[in-house]
Amino acid sequence: MTRTAVVLFNLGGPDRPEAVQPFLQNLFSDPAIIGLPGFLRLPLARLISKRRAKVAAGIYERMGGGSPLLPLTRAQGEALEAALADPGETRVFIAMRYWHPLAGETARAVREWGAERLVLLPLYPQYSTTTSASSLADWKKAAEAAGLDLPTRAICCYSTEAGLVEAQAALIRPALAAASAKGRPRLLFSAHGLPQKVVDGGDPYQWQVERTAAKVADALAMPDLDWLVCYQSRVGPLKWIGPSTEAEIERAGRDGVPLVVVPIAFVSEHSETLVELDIEYAEKAHAAGVPAYHRVPALGTTAPFIAGLARLVREALARDTGIAADGGRRLCPASCRRCAMAGA
Repeated sequence: MTRTAVVLFNLGGPDRPEAVQPFLQNLFSDPAIIGLPGFLRLPLARLISKRRAKVAAGIYERMGGGSPLLPLTRAQGEALEAALADPGETRVFIAMRYWHPLAGETARAVREWGAERLVLLPLYPQYSTTTSASSLADWKKAAEAAGLDLPTRAICCYSTEAGLVEAQAALIRPALAAASAKGRPRLLFSAHGLPQKVVDGGDPYQWQVERTAAKVADALAMPDLDWLVCYQSRVGPLKWIGPSTEAEIERAGRDGVPLVVVPIAFVSEHSETLVELDIEYAEKAHAAGVPAYHRVPALGTTAPFIAGLARLVREALARDTGIAADGGRRLCPASCRRCAMAGA
């Protein structure tokens, strides 16, 4: 038998108040986030992290002082390991992008375990240069530094994976039923936003998010379902993709319709769901006169989602090394010039 290491990538989050500023500094030091030369980017990252640390610490304080992302990702890893049903020969590891365990720590752990091949699996169903691409590039440097040179398959995206779609639809149905007590509900598929210039530069994220939402809406099989995609978490002066989730909450208030909000690009609970959606946007909905506001849970360890991840791993192992989308072929249109499989 061949020892297989599956590495799950996620954003990471500060695990205690003292970690907030260094977490932010790691985030803003990433060239995928701030595209400036290092001699400009790194001092700017220090400045931004200092200025934002107090506000960010307040956000994490509302979650008990730290992010729940690592324990939740560990639970997903354990569930995936069980679904792969290969005790002793397949182990799931976690590599966070901006806080521990960082890629370097994980690469050393994979080497020490004695892995003979690798599957890299971002917990970002929709590919973006700012998330999956950044994590994959970070892993490449970390693996080289650790002397880890193994046959490697990477899964770049799985925006319409059947298990993901099934799990998401199952979570949405009871929320729609509850919201219907206050009228015909509107379904908001809310995803983290990106600056418009990133998408204009060929990043496939928005295209993939919209495909995920359309597939889930189809799976719900509800005639005349009122749904749309919107984007949250805008920061800074740049123009961001839209419409914004906040604007859609205000419009729902004017229209007098109840809302069901789905974190369509987040597979785990963290600050953007537990604080932004559950507290801040719920307060905005109440102030706007929205008759009812229901937030659908993130996918977490739901059985169809974990089964889908296991299928992705098995199919990756059955193909040649390299990077590929769900199904092994390019999914993005030619306009998405920064697709992970561009040129494939």
